[in-house]
Amino acid sequence: MQNMERLIVLDTETTGINPKEGHRIIEVGAVQIENREVTNTEFHKYIQPNRTVGDSVNIHGITDKFLINKPQFNQISDDLLSFIDGATLIIHNAPFDLGFLDNELKLNGIKKKIQDLCPVIDTLELSKKQRPGTMHNLDALCRRFGVDTSARTRHGALLDAQILAQVYIAMTGGQSNLFQETQSNKSELTDPSLIKKNIANREKIKVILANKDETELHNNYFNN
Repeated sequence: MQNMERLIVLDTETTGINPKEGHRIIEVGAVQIENREVTNTEFHKYIQPNRTVGDSVNIHGITDKFLINKPQFNQISDDLLSFIDGATLIIHNAPFDLGFLDNELKLNGIKKKIQDLCPVIDTLELSKKQRPGTMHNLDALCRRFGVDTSARTRHGALLDAQILAQVYIAMTGGQSNLFQETQSNKSELTDPSLIKKNIANREKIKVILANKDETELHNNYFNN
């Protein structure tokens, strides 16, 4: 069985549903799970997409004005890759987020894809295997596993990553203190300089799914 000691739950917000139509990432959020506990070690960036957010503002509430002075993706990509280096990624409907992340890397001249650097567990596919014929979007999974979503009035990358982290733990066996308050409300942003940036020669690893023992586009993107 693969080493799953360090897990990173990741989510993005975007200007639309298809990067091939010029849509871009405007927010990346990620949270680390360690020893089956959601930690305060997080990565969170808003990103200037060099285009308008358009109707997607109705999904995430992130406005063009808010993004005016935010960094572009190439200014945060090294920190993001450092943060996820050596971890297994957990993403809901992984092809959506991976498609956008890979597109951003490509635009910056980086030929490698995220799945070349990290194994990926798709919780959408895991849910379909666990309970075929039911709904599998994040809200449905939260209802199924009793995860509190009262703070989720809109889509947000970091908040959705935090929620998905709780869902994933519940999906794969749970823990006794899953729904207890965290010890601190402060996020501990990992210093990228402390994480090895040894990603250039990592062997290619295909996207994988959780197995039994570890037991739609982006929640269909416009499906709350």
